Amino acid sequence: QVQLVESGGGSVQAGGSLRLSCAASGSIFRIYVMGWYRQAPGKQRELVARITPGDTSNYADSVRGRFSISRDNAKNTVYLQMDSLKPEDTAVYYCNTYPNPRDSWGQGTQVTVSS
Repeated sequence: QVQLVESGGGSVQAGGSLRLSCAASGSIFRIYVMGWYRQAPGKQRELVARITPGDTSNYADSVRGRFSISRDNAKNTVYLQMDSLKPEDTAVYYCNTYPNPRDSWGQGTQVTVSS
């Protein structure tokens, strides 16, 4: 069973940066589009960025120009560089496949941005 382990979250002030990592067991990165999702308290989980096996990326309007997704297929890892963070970016961040996320989500990593 594929396991997804997110890390790199933390507490920062508005305008700060964080880099999230997601390590996956198995070789799913090589064939799947991978996405970073987030879920804020009281809100539904949403996709913020995705990247194809060929490194084509797409972003939600709310993060475009501030976040950057990348992947290292040799390390089975996907990254999310988050710059110019805003309080509204506060959420638990998860990685998973896209467009059909696997049922087994990781534990996520908490990102808290204070104003």
